[in-house]
Amino acid sequence: MSFVPAMQSVPPGVATLNDYAEHARRALDAPAWAYLDGGAADEITRRDNEQAWQQLRLLPRVLRPMAGGHTRVQLLGRTLEHPLLVAPMAFQKLAHPEGELAVACAAAAQQAGLVASTQASIDLESIAKAFADEPGRGPLWFQLYAQDTRDATLELVRRAEAAGYEALVLTVDAPVHGARDGERRTGFRLPPGVRAVNLPPARVPQGANLFERLANAPTWDEVEWLAANTRLPLLLKGVVHPEDARQGIAAGAAGIIVSNHGGRTLDTMPATARLLPAIVREVAGQVPVLVDGGIRRGTDVLKAMALGADAVLVGRPILWALASAGAVGVAHVLRLLRDELEIAMALCGCPTLAEAAQVLAPENQTR
Repeated sequence: MSFVPAMQSVPPGVATLNDYAEHARRALDAPAWAYLDGGAADEITRRDNEQAWQQLRLLPRVLRPMAGGHTRVQLLGRTLEHPLLVAPMAFQKLAHPEGELAVACAAAAQQAGLVASTQASIDLESIAKAFADEPGRGPLWFQLYAQDTRDATLELVRRAEAAGYEALVLTVDAPVHGARDGERRTGFRLPPGVRAVNLPPARVPQGANLFERLANAPTWDEVEWLAANTRLPLLLKGVVHPEDARQGIAAGAAGIIVSNHGGRTLDTMPATARLLPAIVREVAGQVPVLVDGGIRRGTDVLKAMALGADAVLVGRPILWALASAGAVGVAHVLRLLRDELEIAMALCGCPTLAEAAQVLAPENQTR
């Protein structure tokens, strides 16, 4: 392996994903914590994401045959050992000096998928190398923000293709930053040595108001152009309306990721657990549907699969663990989720995730 992460220890007393949060808060200064953990405005959506999974109820079956059970899923032509992927998150060196490299190594070791961010603090080629060296790894995808020009966007795409990324994830729900009060209160600025190394220095238009800058924001034309100009499958991240899912597929999307950006952009949006079923119905199996936002337990993963998701993405707990214990912490989080998923499946009489729909209680239909 070209990169060997530092060997740290899981903090004492950590048994769940949420246990990592307080350790991370103590490890980080206030501005870094505000950026990595905060949400938009009053953080209503951020809280709802977690609570919506919690409010769904499981209805187990007993005495079911469980021989041959497993957590494997099919996704974009690959068989994955389990349905867990690490969500794209920017500037991971804010949490730990090894940043994205530590996360890549941990994800690969746990056979989880990895979605690297355009705004990574380590170059996309190094992330790919750290991840791809591990045999039996999950899928490697590259998250993309449309750049100022198509040439600049295509340059990133070609780099991702050459580095071995297997799909592109175009984020479509954040043409501007959300109003993040915590960052403003703490005066968050990127510290020296942390920047979006895959991008040129940011250029702020002078004398332009928000809507003038949005005049060049991507539209569906950009999705069609991108799908036609890459050999990689293109997934759209941030789709929450069924009509947008339909239009995305028509524009060439090979997958849909139901996401409200972890509650970091527009506050008071519905939780992703509540948005997911309508998207699944609209897509009707044409392309894979993934979901993120508030996944904290293996039972959450099982519920997502029961609602029709093909896989889930995990965000903040990865950063909490990274800040607390580096690559070891990230690997621990992913292992905890997989173990909890297996336990939940066993206790629900659900030998494979293809049978997950049976585990939801009827009362969930009225929520």
